[in-house]
Amino acid sequence: MPKNRPTIADIALRAGVSKVAVSYALNDRPGVSPATRATIKAIAEEIGWRPNSAARALTRARADTVGLALSRPARMLGVEPFFMELISGIESELSDGGCALLLQMVSGPAHELEVYRRWWGEGRVDGVFLADLRGRSAVHGEPDPRVTGVAGLGLPAVAIGHPSAAGALAAVWSDDAAALHDTLTYLHALGHRRVARVAGLAELAHTRLRDREQHRACAELGLEAPVVVHTDYSGDEGAHATRRLVSAPDRPTAIIYDNDIMAVAGLSVAQEMGLDVPADLSLVAWDDSQLSQVVRPPLTALRRDIPAYGALAARTLLTLIAEGAAECRQETTARLVPRGSTAPPR
Repeated sequence: MPKNRPTIADIALRAGVSKVAVSYALNDRPGVSPATRATIKAIAEEIGWRPNSAARALTRARADTVGLALSRPARMLGVEPFFMELISGIESELSDGGCALLLQMVSGPAHELEVYRRWWGEGRVDGVFLADLRGRSAVHGEPDPRVTGVAGLGLPAVAIGHPSAAGALAAVWSDDAAALHDTLTYLHALGHRRVARVAGLAELAHTRLRDREQHRACAELGLEAPVVVHTDYSGDEGAHATRRLVSAPDRPTAIIYDNDIMAVAGLSVAQEMGLDVPADLSLVAWDDSQLSQVVRPPLTALRRDIPAYGALAARTLLTLIAEGAAECRQETTARLVPRGSTAPPR
């Protein structure tokens, strides 16, 4: 066996044929007899030959790689379960088809689009995911520039977010409005009338969707006008927002958090300030996790299968790459799981 990586030239030498004949046989192209094809494939298997992915990508104009650029601080990946579970779902689907995921953290949407433009121009990806869709500008009504940007490049892309912010792109989404409505209905049934929310980034499309639904549902249910505090999703800002809310003279009797990290931080603040959870203050976390379940009391949370969400996004993108078109797909709506952090107000 050759000491270095086996090549087509090694197979040609062993089989006594030209490299062109070997290429035809290994790629199942006409030009060689069935007996010669069988001999060449047997030799390739014997010496451990495997196709060169870079050369194959050039031949087929395929990279067998898809990309995801995230406009979040890198440290957030280590503490926020959502993206790690989403990526695990994406990877599980890609690995079955021999496709890789190219991941990069970026400083903002403009940088993200620049990265996608470079990846596409260099032939490094066959398609990309767009996460954290931005809502339309309140002033100009302009869509997320990344949506129009990738469309202008001709780059296959799947948006992970609501179709209303995805433009002409195929979108994979979960109904956040329905999940929030169910949560507010539950808190209303417990007797809560003053419900606040510690939300994520104000410019994100799903944050704006949740904001609108909270105001609509509160009016429908007869709850007080909601107080919404926007943050960067970090525990520090979640804790700071909670202190502001519970220090107010008309403090809420329940708080909904847009992720589990902020909810756990809020629980710590409530206990630090001498509030009983849930008698004095009920707490609900968005996206259930092990973290939500190991604290005391365990947090009532909105649960959805995030790895399945990522896998659905990956299947949609692979379909788009292979067939040139893909439909929007809706994942199962998050389901409220009541635990010890919610109860009727004292």
